[in-house]
Amino acid sequence: MDITEAQKLAWENKLAKGFNTTDIALEYGLLSAEVGEAFTAWRKGLPDQGEELADVCIYAMAIAEMQGIDLADAVKEKIEKNARRVYAPGANGTLVRTSQE
Repeated sequence: MDITEAQKLAWENKLAKGFNTTDIALEYGLLSAEVGEAFTAWRKGLPDQGEELADVCIYAMAIAEMQGIDLADAVKEKIEKNARRVYAPGANGTLVRTSQE
């Protein structure tokens, strides 16, 4: 399944189940909770880490749909942008972006 199809199915599920489709702030709050659940699953070594990460993706896809964003295009463009960026070690050893792109 590609991102476009997954975004469509995530949206259709929200509609079919009567879930929120208008309150973007609520969706970001729920997305944040799902990120917390994914972190907890990782930290505790639980077997449902993949499922929790899938929930994160599904919430992000629904938020994109609510805002009319084609997430497949947005992800492709962002990956291409990240590939053009240049990084170098900063003063504390962490990588710091050295190019504007």
